[in-house]
Formats: sequence, C-alpha cells, structure tokens
Amino acid sequence: MPQFWKPGTAAPGSSLDRETESEGSIVPSASAAISHLSLEAQRQRLPIYKHREKLLWCVEKYRTVIVVGQTGCGKSTQIPQYLHEAGWTNQNHVVACTQPRRVAATTVATRVAEEVGSVLGDEVGYSIRFEDLWSPERTKIKYMTDGMLFRETMVDPLLSRYSVIMIDEAHERGAYTDLLLGLVKKIMRKRPELRVIISSATIEAEDFMEYFNSNADGSDRSEDDAIIVSLEGRMFPVEVCYLREPTADYVHTAIDTIFDIHLKEPAGDVLVFLTGREEIDQALQNIADRLQTLPKAAPKMLALPLYATLPVEEQEIIFEAPPRDTRKVILATNIAEASVTIDGIKYVVDSGFVKIKTFNPRNSMDVLTVTPCSLASANQRAGRAGRTSAGKCFRLYPPSMLPTRNSGSQMPITTPPELTRSDISLYILQLKALGIDNLAKFDFMSPPPSDMMIRALEFLYSLNAIDDEGRLTRPMGARMAEVPVDPMMAAILLNSHEMKCSEEMLTIAAMTQVQNVFVIPEGGMKATMAELERRKFTAEEGDHLTLLNVYNAFVRLGMRDKQWCGNHRINHKALSRAVSIRKQLKKYLERFGIKSSSCEGDAKKLRRCLVTGYFKNAARMMPDGTYRSAREGATLHVHPSSVMFTRQPSTGWVIFHEVIETSKSFMRDLTVIEEEWLVDLAPHYYKFKGGGIKKH
Repeated sequence: MPQFWKPGTAAPGSSLDRETESEGSIVPSASAAISHLSLEAQRQRLPIYKHREKLLWCVEKYRTVIVVGQTGCGKSTQIPQYLHEAGWTNQNHVVACTQPRRVAATTVATRVAEEVGSVLGDEVGYSIRFEDLWSPERTKIKYMTDGMLFRETMVDPLLSRYSVIMIDEAHERGAYTDLLLGLVKKIMRKRPELRVIISSATIEAEDFMEYFNSNADGSDRSEDDAIIVSLEGRMFPVEVCYLREPTADYVHTAIDTIFDIHLKEPAGDVLVFLTGREEIDQALQNIADRLQTLPKAAPKMLALPLYATLPVEEQEIIFEAPPRDTRKVILATNIAEASVTIDGIKYVVDSGFVKIKTFNPRNSMDVLTVTPCSLASANQRAGRAGRTSAGKCFRLYPPSMLPTRNSGSQMPITTPPELTRSDISLYILQLKALGIDNLAKFDFMSPPPSDMMIRALEFLYSLNAIDDEGRLTRPMGARMAEVPVDPMMAAILLNSHEMKCSEEMLTIAAMTQVQNVFVIPEGGMKATMAELERRKFTAEEGDHLTLLNVYNAFVRLGMRDKQWCGNHRINHKALSRAVSIRKQLKKYLERFGIKSSSCEGDAKKLRRCLVTGYFKNAARMMPDGTYRSAREGATLHVHPSSVMFTRQPSTGWVIFHEVIETSKSFMRDLTVIEEEWLVDLAPHYYKFKGGGIKKH
C-alpha cells in the first residue's frame, strides 16, 4: 500500500496545506450540505453573492472585468444571472458565457435554467458542436463552448446579438479561448458598448489585465478600462499528502489509495484524476475485481467514470447522490479540475499527470502525450476536496516534483497555451475565413511559433484551401472553414462530390466524430465473443470502411432495436449520435449546393477520396511490422483497436486518422491505399523520386 507524507511533518507543504487552515475567511460553497434550502437561498449562500453589486458596478464602468475566484464560488452560474437581472438582456440582447468543454456548457446551463425557473432551451440555453438547445427569440443566457462562439463570428463578425461576453476558465488557455480573446479585443474597437468578463480560477489575472487595458502606460489609473475583481471566500482546509518516492504505475497506486481511503477514512466521496479514458476503464475494471475480494461486511463502493466524451445520460449519474452507506468514487480526466463541480467530494487522489495535445515537429503530427500536470492544475485538483467540508488530497508523487524558485522540476508552473503547442491549420483557416489575412498583425495573447505557422500554411495550400498568395480560396477554402470538422475531413467531404461518393463520406465523417463504436470488454470469453461480432463488420480495406459497414447495418437493423446492438456488441448511443451528426453535416453540403451521390459500394473510390484529405497521414509498412510515416520517416504502430492490428495492408501503404502517443506512437482508424494515389491526389505535397514518393 502507498505510504504518504502527512501535512505538518518534514515534507514540504503547499498552498493548500496548513497555511490555508489558519485563514479565517473559510466559507463553504454551494454543496449537498445546503441542498435542502430553496434555490434562492442556495444562491445567497454562495461566496460570490456578497459581491453582486460590486460586480455589476464594475461591468457598468469598465469595458473589461477580470474576475478571479476559487473554483466553486459561483462565477459560472451566478454572474450571467446577475447581468440578466440587471437588464443587460433587454432589447433582445443575450449574455454569452463560454466554457472550454462540452460537458461544462451543458451541465452549467442545466443548473442555471433550474435556478432561473426556466425549461432548458428557453430562457437559458446552450450550444455545443453538433448540438443546439436554445431559442433565437427567447434565450437570454446562452452557454456554449468557446469554439462555437468563435464560429458565430463567421456569420456575425461583430457578435451584435451579445451585450456581455463572459469567457470562463480562461486560465486553461485553450486554442479557441486565445482566438476569442484576440477577436473580442478587435470587436471592442468597433463596439464600445460591448462588455467582456474574463473569469479565471488562478493568478493569471495580471496577464489578462495587461492584454485588455488600453491604458498601456498605467500612469493614471482613472484612465483604465479594465479592472481585476478578486472574490473572497475560500474553501474548507485541505490536507495534502505525498508519496515518499515516485511510483512506477500511478494507476495501480491510485487503486491502492482508493481502497485505503475506502477502508480507513471517514465517509466522503473520492475524486481520482487520471489522464484518459483507457486508464479510467482499466481502473474501473480493477476496482470491480478487487471489490469482489472484500469481506461482505465491508462498506459499499460505487465507481463511476467522467471524461469529455461521456454520453449525457451517464454524465447525469455522476451528479446524483450515491445509495445509502455507499461511497462514490469518480475516476476523471482533468475535466473535473474546474469545468465540472461534483458535490460531496471529500478526498482527491491526484496522479500528477495529464494528457495534452502536442504538435511534434519531428513528424509534423499532433500527438496526445501523457505529461506531468502543472502546479496550477495540481492546486486546482487539491481544491476539489474542500468544497463541502475539510478534505484530503493524496498526491501520487513526492514533493520534489513541485517547482521551486531555486530548482527546476518535472512539473511546470502553468500549462503552455494550446496555440503554442498544436497544429494550427484549422485555426488559421478559420481566421482567414473571418478576413484576417495578415496573421502577423493579429493580436495573439501568446503567438504561435513561426515554424508551426509555416507548416500550417503549407498544409492548407496542399488542401487547396489557400492560394499561392496565402489567401482563402473560393469556394473550397471558404467552405472548408464553415464545415465543423478538421480541415482534412472537410476536404474529403467537399471532394466527395467529384468522386461521386458523398453519401458514404458523410457516414464515415460522422462515425469518426464518435468514439467506442464497439463495446469490447478486456480479457476473458466476453472479449473473445465481442471480437468475433466485430469481425462480421470488418472490411479488408481498413477501419473507415468497417465504420461504414457498422453504420449501414445499424440504420437498417439496430436503430430501433437496442437488443440487436447488444447482441452485436455495438454502442447504441454512439451510433445514434453518429446519425445526428451525419444529418447536420449533410445540411452543410446541401447549403453548398452539393447533391448527394453514392459510389454503390466501390471501395476504391472511397479510399481515393480519403486520400484527398488524409494524404499527410500516410505511412508505409516495414519488414519488421512497424510503419514509417511518408513525411518524416517517424516510426508508427497500429493501435490494437484497429482492424488492421492483425492484418497486413496488401499494398504496404495506409492512411490514418490520428496518432495517439502512449508507450508508442499508435495510428488509429487506418485504410489501405495505393502509393501512387498520394502523388496523383496531392501533387503539391508529394512527388516521385528514386522509386518512391518524397515530400516536396
């Protein structure tokens, strides 16, 4: 069992350690402890309530208000309501509140609708990718992902519908958050009456202040048009415990810690931070196995997952109180750091790691990499244990991992902004669609590196999205920017018209937007049976055509028959969502005047069409069974979930949807292609040289 340092011993403390306990300004936030009160009474118990008048005065006086407060003090739910009550939604105006994640946008909107006394979608609504629930005539408070508000600027460049825009959890510095900050700053020059609220749970407020304050020299504070408002109200004290030595397997250590807490600590729910769905599923299975070995008299445990792609129905279970005498254990990704608040959490188990998307210049691919989380994230995680009462945070790493002034460490102080570590092709395409051709003059809060900008422009040129002068092509580039998928898939959809396979490509595009199409348990007879069922849909050409087979069978036989889906180990919810996404993508093609066409089962046409977008993601099989990327010669492996995991491509070449980097670089969603197609269909990108293809 893991051995932890305890606060107050020789181990270094943290910002959430004994120092916090001695502070007198500790107040609870909205919690299960006051759930018996009326909704209005609960609102008044929130730490933010006593700052209501001050906040409204600041919004009236200053164009930009930076709100700093602990997660859970009520920023996301209350500030839009205060603005609505104060009349900022009069004259058909709307208050917008952006969230970095889909789950946060829907759950916060649901809570606020309940507090306002409205049906969700009426006075309070939300908008996330491929899902809208709001009324253009009646909605006054609108929650949305920051990407959706960014996309609205393509239709309404001045965002004239909105009187106040609140950018929540801005400290996470997602790509669309940073783009929104730049656009909103630009819009404010044309709309002096627009008010912007930047909400952050950490201490990056000075950076936002400097970015938005037009009084650059700061010599006369009366000239400032931006202000920082710090909300009082701290959480309950949190004891922070550390491991004495680093652990070789933090998932295994996390499970040991969960059972230590379960069997030795007083009542209270547990929140466990892991890096991704695969780890969470593995931990859930291990917990279920270990629960079988506990004596009958042992207390009960309910273990539940939480990640961004979790279906709405399963999300709702997370927020419900557990059965009597049962401890709830939530295994979550970093989504639970700030975006989602779960009442009743008293213990936090922090793995110290996070999975972030990073652009790898060596092979020019975005990869999901498991890295140490930042100090800011670690403090956010620990704070989740102090929402309802005094809590404990068990950090699965030694104190030496924490950054100090005098020495470096594995853990960064903050997470680098997404725009500085990602493939920015999509974002550049969308900025150009907004008429921002000179990207060097766009006011990025943290500009992306120039070499990443160059690579993105080269790729967009190869997709025919921009011309020789770097301007958006019409209609191709403009349409690609409008379709809500990545540039590669957008190009495939738009090219499908010429190749007469748009019906099939719509299906494949929709299926790549959902996860876990097949329900395959780990190990045992059930896994074997599930694999046999999957083989009934398998196409020799690869995963994309296999997904097409699954969708067609689902529409024909399983759409109204969940038992059929269960028998064939198909995820009914995922397929139902794919049906909805496909309908929405089809509307875009219809709007562009692209008529539906079918290749009538011609697999070659489909594979060629996929190459028109995925040509960058091409790889060649080597004699040792590994693959080399066509671009840079990086070593790649087939992901075990792919139908190509146990097959060899007849031509020796494949294209893939994405790379996931864990112990190795794994390709997901593969399709077999011909080598010469790369030169035929991407002449700007590849050429023949010395018996094989080379990058231009």
